[in-house]
Amino acid sequence: MRAKLLRYPPTAFMFLLSLTVAAPAAAATVKLPVPSLTGRSSVEASLQARRSIRSFESVPMSLADFGELLWAAQGVTTPEGKRTAPSAGATYPLEVYAVALDVRDLEPGVYHYRPKTHEIERMAAGNRRAQIVEAARGQQSIAQAPVVFVISAAIGRTAAKYGARAERYAWIEAGAAAENLALEAVALNLGTCFVGAFDEAAIRGVVGLPATESPIIVLPAGRPRR
Repeated sequence: MRAKLLRYPPTAFMFLLSLTVAAPAAAATVKLPVPSLTGRSSVEASLQARRSIRSFESVPMSLADFGELLWAAQGVTTPEGKRTAPSAGATYPLEVYAVALDVRDLEPGVYHYRPKTHEIERMAAGNRRAQIVEAARGQQSIAQAPVVFVISAAIGRTAAKYGARAERYAWIEAGAAAENLALEAVALNLGTCFVGAFDEAAIRGVVGLPATESPIIVLPAGRPRR
């Protein structure tokens, strides 16, 4: 006995197809507040006050402060695309990610900073505190901070121009970007510290780094515990 074929109109067929084949969701992007160029502290005062902060109050970070810290690390400062941190040959190998855990007006998740447009792209949703703490070997600063920044480097961008010296240049640039973020934190009455003791593979997994990038510095940030 021959099976009877059911025939659907084109619109019905497309509806049935949509039930079984879901289109990939577009990545969420958030435009950050315009960075302020009139700080609460002079450069000299920020240098004097900067200390490694490893204990944070349990208070959320504002979206404005969050964006200001990202801008300090890698923000664009000229129409030609120059950034806050110096880069060998303007090759800009650095990428900055933020594991947002308690930021006002921002869903918890992993975000990638886009310097050219001063916005963030959500890479993964959900609170990943347990994962980032484990990746950083259980450090208290990571466990308490409302935000954990990860600076990585795509060294191949610089190697195309400078060859074997590229790794050295990328590390120098990462240090400059991290210090910018640290000084901006002081100006915002926040604090941070440089964390180098982490499991690289685990950090890759938490942040979702591509194979072309290597994590260099992890920076928890928040309101210092007095």
